[in-house]
Amino acid sequence: MLRLLASLVSLAVTALASAQTYVPVNDKPPALAREFRGAWVACIYNLDWPSAKGLSAASQQAELRAILDKLVALKMNAIIFQVRPHCDAVYASALEPWSPWLTGTMGRSPGYDPLAFCVREAHARGIEVHAWFNPFRALANTAHATCSSHITRATPQLTKRYGTQVWCDPALSETRTRALNAILDVVRRYDIDGVHLDDYFYPYPAGNQSFADGKTPTQRRAIIDEFVSKLYSAVKRQKAWVRVGISPFGIWQPGVPSGIEAKLDSYTQLACDSRKWLKNGWVDYLAPQLYWRISPQKQSFPALLTWWRQQGSRPIWPGLATARIGSAEDPGRPASEITNQIDLTRKIGNNWNGHIHWSAKSLVRNQGGIATRLASTYTQPSAIPPMPWLSKSAPAAPDVSATLQGSSTVVRWVQAAAAAKIAVQARRSGTWRTVQILPASANGLTLPRADAIAVTALDRFGNASPPRTLGLK
Repeated sequence: MLRLLASLVSLAVTALASAQTYVPVNDKPPALAREFRGAWVACIYNLDWPSAKGLSAASQQAELRAILDKLVALKMNAIIFQVRPHCDAVYASALEPWSPWLTGTMGRSPGYDPLAFCVREAHARGIEVHAWFNPFRALANTAHATCSSHITRATPQLTKRYGTQVWCDPALSETRTRALNAILDVVRRYDIDGVHLDDYFYPYPAGNQSFADGKTPTQRRAIIDEFVSKLYSAVKRQKAWVRVGISPFGIWQPGVPSGIEAKLDSYTQLACDSRKWLKNGWVDYLAPQLYWRISPQKQSFPALLTWWRQQGSRPIWPGLATARIGSAEDPGRPASEITNQIDLTRKIGNNWNGHIHWSAKSLVRNQGGIATRLASTYTQPSAIPPMPWLSKSAPAAPDVSATLQGSSTVVRWVQAAAAAKIAVQARRSGTWRTVQILPASANGLTLPRADAIAVTALDRFGNASPPRTLGLK
């Protein structure tokens, strides 16, 4: 009888514990950390994904999941996913043929839509997807086979051969319209979070050859300026929250800032007046490719980052050459070079924090131990910085409930109309930490026992609601 009574008492205590409900408290958590933590995923030449041409759909999907899972494990929050390497498509398109980097044959379907898959899997993990386009490169190498619908065969008059490459002529309005339509088609049909362009507007110099379009450097810059301006306005008309970002060459012009040297003049040779785009508000962020080390004076990472962040108030999220760790290109580069650069991005200038790794493969394979080191650099999840130049209207605080069930805290919320993500913070032993940032549609999360929890809604612009804070009494 005594054993029976003891068992009943134990069950009653367990039931009481499982029913213990968190109630509103006044202990406010610290503001959410804000930092853009991205990685480029290049499809061309199978640099990052897929690892080889002709893999099955299941293998390609498994590889992409592995990349996303690694980003989540590292507490990163964005993927820059290449969708248009050279007038082809890593997505279902009525405008351009399937990319050959998927199946090995241009125009052949991989049997699924990689961009739709990427968006779905990334968003389920709380990761943003910025679709990366190359607007004017038509063919990376003339040796590559093409299909009949590719621009080099369907409308070859729009293209020019340059060295071993083929380029769409940016001076032709039809070329610019074609590139713009391809980008806007993706913005309209896919739930992407950003549009991203790299530094390929005009081709990098090849020997003593000139790009035969009959235009002066000044005229070329005007052409590209118009394209960038129109792109920004058109994206915002379709979906205002979709960020527009460009990753120019890391040095705007040789000698700027003083003492900086470069063999390439991006301003003159690539027609990239990226400083103008930043000043005129034609981008939501710039990601200059600052692939040099901290110490060299002629291409000093801190000197260049300082200069870039003085050129405007919108974010400068530099590209970091994580792939050069222990590489033949930069022998002896340690993983600490990258984590030290991340530290500098958090100290230099007043812009919102952020950076992008070139590239995801380096993180997945823990090149030189970089992923291990990042565990102490990315100590907790971070929210994407907001865009106050577009919207300052914060979403309402979410309706939240939480219960203690054994050794777990079970959190539930109701998704509000404006909420895209939910950030969950937990207090244990008097210390608040961000536990996870996940899609608002998840509607709940189970975490180890916490003394208090705070739940914040984030909208597509990155605006944050007041936190809803609950605690145990």
